[in-house]
Parts: sequence; structure tokens; C-alpha cells
Amino acid sequence: MRRAIYPGSFDPVTFGHLDIIRRASKIVDELVVGVLNNNSKTPLFSVENRVKMLEEVVRDIPNVKVMSFEGLLVDFAKKIDAQIIVRGLRAVTDFEYELQMSQTNSILDDNIDTIFFTTSLEYAYLSSSTVREAAFYGADISRFVPESVVNQVYERLKDKGEKNE
Repeated sequence: MRRAIYPGSFDPVTFGHLDIIRRASKIVDELVVGVLNNNSKTPLFSVENRVKMLEEVVRDIPNVKVMSFEGLLVDFAKKIDAQIIVRGLRAVTDFEYELQMSQTNSILDDNIDTIFFTTSLEYAYLSSSTVREAAFYGADISRFVPESVVNQVYERLKDKGEKNE
């Protein structure tokens, strides 16, 4: 079985993430969306909330599974028997960083390969941080994230007492 992992923080999941998930799921038997629990960052949503949001928006893709993880990506890949890491590229700056990570992961475990998907043009500008900033200032984020995520972002900002006019 050809299993891949698409790791990220997904804070929140965007249409750009979903685009990569849908495309990657077509070339593997199983795609695991790995939600990183990174203790050095303060995400808008807890890892449990991010997993639930993702499960909701990928429920129509039968070979996609969502799991959280901590620590090194290659260790998680080994644990779930994934041979492929999927990464999305929006710009040249993404490529430089992702190439370094891919090479590092290859040194840590030469049985795991990384494949890159270039982001569809309609989502090339999009990032979770852009969504959070737009929502912070009260902008309409419905063109950036799935409908089920929109209100959760606004509510979470309100709960944290952050600007959202």
C-alpha cells in the first residue's frame, strides 16, 4: 500500500490545503493529513479542534485520514508506515525552505521521499496566517476557508478577545 502524509499546522485549514489534499489523494492509496502539535507555537485552535475541522472538510474523500502528531515528521511517518511526504509550494521562498526540510528528512530516513505539489494559481496567495489576519480585522474569509470553518475562526478570535469587527 502506498501511504503518504501531508503534514501541517492547518490553523485553520484553507482551500489551498484542501486543493493539495484532493490532488495528493488521487495518487496514493491512503493520504494521512498529519496535524502538527507544535508546543513552541501558540495556535489559534487546539490540535483537537484542527483535527475535527479537517475531518469535517475531508469526509467526502474516502482514502484520507486525519491524525495529530508531535515530534519529528520522519518518526511519525515511520510510525504510520508512510513512504511519502507531501508538501505544497506557493512561491520560490517555500521551495528553498521545503528543499532543506526534504534533504534533512532524507538524511534522517532515506526510505521516505518528499513530493511537491505546486499550489493551484487560485490559491497561490493563500496561507493560514493570511486568513487569521483578515479575520482579525473583520474581513470576509469565506473565499479562503470552507464554510464550516468560517464561523469557527470568528468565534475563536472573539473567545480570545481579539479584534474582529
